[in-house]
Amino acid sequence: MSSNSARLARAAALQIVLAALAIVTLVPFAWLIIASLKTREDFFASTFFPPGDGPLGIGWDKLTLDNYRRLGELGFELNFVNSMFYASATAVLATLISASAGYALAKFRFRGRGAATLLVLGLIILPPTLLIAPGYELLFNLGLLDTVPGLLLPFLAPAFGVFLFRQSVTQAVPDQLLEAARIDGCSEVEIFFAIVLPLVRPMIGAFLLITFLAMWNNFISPQIVLQSPDKQPLSVAIAQLRGLYRTDYGLLMAGTVVSVAPVAVLFLLLQKQFISGLTSGAVKG
Repeated sequence: MSSNSARLARAAALQIVLAALAIVTLVPFAWLIIASLKTREDFFASTFFPPGDGPLGIGWDKLTLDNYRRLGELGFELNFVNSMFYASATAVLATLISASAGYALAKFRFRGRGAATLLVLGLIILPPTLLIAPGYELLFNLGLLDTVPGLLLPFLAPAFGVFLFRQSVTQAVPDQLLEAARIDGCSEVEIFFAIVLPLVRPMIGAFLLITFLAMWNNFISPQIVLQSPDKQPLSVAIAQLRGLYRTDYGLLMAGTVVSVAPVAVLFLLLQKQFISGLTSGAVKG
């Protein structure tokens, strides 16, 4: 009886701690949404809901969707579509290229394989900021400045993704299965799409999410590569909402909500694959 009571007490304490952590995590999101519904005059009037004569002392009539309407008037739909296209295309292509490269490093035997693996590891620890100047010069010489390919190409073969898939393929794909498929007459392309990719599905979900988030939040590269305002992503458009002498914080919060909502939904959809993908290599089988 005492052991059961102690177990129930530990479970209750754990639930209390998790509830407190959930509240701490969700409060900033609640503040962000409420702030996006405030007018410029009410933004600093209170921390959360504007005061008024409504229920709970809240001025419900002061909450408005005008900030979101103004985002539409500023053409944020185009920036949103740009961000969605850049992030989706980069996530899909980078995942496919990284998976194929990782599969080749893990299962193929060729001259220079060890050197290629060391090169991938070296590129992982290389600070990305060191590549800004040479990357810009390369894109300039190729005539890819202010173009969508010029923005996407540098992110399509990340060394981090290649190494992740190399490790995942090494642990999840047995050599005997590949040999059996080759004996049955499957080509290497068929083996890759029909056998390898399904076996590393957790890593695919995790890397898709990581790459999508990285490109969605990318702020520096679009400003370096793209000059046309109609090609800029949502992250740059939101930063431009800040004025030199005055900032409409309600409008800025509305833009932030529009930017956060898609990635939050994507994480909720892929959270199981994300967690299983990150932990797939924790225990060696």
